[in-house]
Amino acid sequence: MAGDRFDRTTFADLISEGALEIGDGYRAKNEELGGDGLMFLRAGHVTDTRIDFAGVERFHAELEPRVRSKLAKPGDAVITTKGNSTGRTTFVSSSMPPFVYSPHLSYWRSLDPTRIEGGFLRYWSKGPEFADQLAGMKASTDMAPYLSLVDQRRLHIAVPPVGEQRAIAHILGTLDDKIELNRRMNETLEAMARALFKSWFVDFEPVRAKAEGRDPGLPKPIADLFPDRLEDSELGETPAGWRPTRWGELITLEYGKSLSGYGIEAGVYPVYGTNGRIGHHSVPLCTHAGIIIGRKGAYRGVHFSSEPFFVIDTAFYVEPRRPVELRWAYYELLRQDINSMDSGSAIPSTSRDDFYSLPVLIPPFEVQHAFTHLLQPVWVRQKRSEEESSTLATLRDTLLPKLISGEIRIRDAERFVGHVA
Repeated sequence: MAGDRFDRTTFADLISEGALEIGDGYRAKNEELGGDGLMFLRAGHVTDTRIDFAGVERFHAELEPRVRSKLAKPGDAVITTKGNSTGRTTFVSSSMPPFVYSPHLSYWRSLDPTRIEGGFLRYWSKGPEFADQLAGMKASTDMAPYLSLVDQRRLHIAVPPVGEQRAIAHILGTLDDKIELNRRMNETLEAMARALFKSWFVDFEPVRAKAEGRDPGLPKPIADLFPDRLEDSELGETPAGWRPTRWGELITLEYGKSLSGYGIEAGVYPVYGTNGRIGHHSVPLCTHAGIIIGRKGAYRGVHFSSEPFFVIDTAFYVEPRRPVELRWAYYELLRQDINSMDSGSAIPSTSRDDFYSLPVLIPPFEVQHAFTHLLQPVWVRQKRSEEESSTLATLRDTLLPKLISGEIRIRDAERFVGHVA
């Protein structure tokens, strides 16, 4: 078998050879944070696909010499080591900003690329050999999951020849690079959509331009939909004819339904909870595209599904009471501070009555429709990118264990991935 050519060793042996370094993070004190220096990366910022730097804390700049020994380096494989998230893994790329690991993170760093390739460790950490050992370690204690540095030293690893390691990292990395490119493109497209929404419905730029005798920079049929003056209202200065009201006049919040133990069936319809998509189900609860609003939890998000979907009982879904473009309503709802509302129960939650009382400014339906029509190509492109990324992720996850075990030949995988990606 191909795997018979692999060197079966342990992390402890690789460390003693000087080929591998493992470590954990810096134990920061509260007073050391809140500055504008190096980022302090906590386990919550590590997902199974990437590192999310949004909202990350920073050290005071003068502390850099103190924390530099725990600074990440490009090529590090990163593993969460405490709590229910133990075993999430990601990778440090050269495009990432400098950051310092927290104690709930460990890193695996190649010191000898002729022995162990950092990119191979990246994918080995997502493969069955590591997963099986991690599961055994978790099962050996009644306490919360914890992957100590001692446990990590005991890990067994089958190491292919370094040329194959590099090829495996390149093949799977090509797929991940394309997925990341799609994600960034979709972020850019989303920023464009939000900028147009802000221009029309927050800053009222087309109205202001017409009021000042300037060209609003829109096709005439769209520009004609906007009034040429602002007037005072209970919501402040608003376009003439746009009516302030409450959300309860526009929409109804429908309760999601329980899935036993949140068991997600195989299916084609996305399932949403309070924090977003969590899987798929065979039957939709809402039979059209629409909006999901978190109902329970410390963080309650607003999400949009471009296809029929299922909602669990920690969230609502939106049904219109009167003609309204749901895409417009979604961006308007993103501006509402849902998390500031609390029904007073033990678990932070949003009540329907509280939500219905929130004020909203209704533009004429024709303006909502123009906004939606203008951005439709953007959302179509986002959807295509998401579908392509889903296909590439499935291919990556199928190839990963077969490449690492030697079941698939490198040349065959290279040819196939080169054709697909």
